[in-house]
Amino acid sequence: MDILQKHLPFTPWSDPALARLPGMRPVEGDWLIVDEAYAAQMAHKTRLIKARRPQVLALDPAAETAAREALEVVLGALPAGFERQGDAVRCPDGRVVVPTCDAPLESLGALIQEDVVVLQKREGAFVLTGALLCFPAAWTLAEKFMQPLEAIHRPVSSYAPVAARVERMFERVRVGQPLWRANALMYHDAELYQPHSETAPRIPPKGTPRYLRAERQTILRLPRTDALVFLVHTYVLPFDRLTSEQQASCPFHQA
Repeated sequence: MDILQKHLPFTPWSDPALARLPGMRPVEGDWLIVDEAYAAQMAHKTRLIKARRPQVLALDPAAETAAREALEVVLGALPAGFERQGDAVRCPDGRVVVPTCDAPLESLGALIQEDVVVLQKREGAFVLTGALLCFPAAWTLAEKFMQPLEAIHRPVSSYAPVAARVERMFERVRVGQPLWRANALMYHDAELYQPHSETAPRIPPKGTPRYLRAERQTILRLPRTDALVFLVHTYVLPFDRLTSEQQASCPFHQA
């Protein structure tokens, strides 16, 4: 099974509304995605949850109600390829999952490709109160857990000037009207699990990056708890799988 996608269905660097913080646009159609790498990525996620549970899963006890609601909302929005069978769900790769409200994040991790982050308003700021994060792109859950958005994005130099705008945008997310944006970077390693500590020095690897890693980031508001759910669908492709137009316009690639 190929854990990498065969194509990138959007070109984030050609659309400032997608690439620039805090630019987001309304979701059209399904906000959960099943692509050709579903089976392989889900198998990898299962291995990571088993082997690295403390590193990929965190939930504040006070956020359990929001996590259970997130599971409920996802179950009501499963796209084509999923089949409800009573209390169970048959997934696109043939696995049968029985989701449980006693383990909502684990259940989400068994169902969908997306990583799941729960954000709740605490003392006037959105705080990361729970996450199932198997495919981090150069950050670690332990450092971000129970931190507000500004602290979470501290290493991102472009975030500080737009921090207040991001908070306002998150405030305005409405129930039933999810938003999305995308980013993209070149990577030397195709591995999906790419944690990195804020305190560790960044040593650029030698040579030309071979892979494009892009995230489709979707945010939605839960109707009862008023929490926000931040979903990250990760695409990793060898550069030669991009279309010729995407390759020509990619600002990250060095020919």
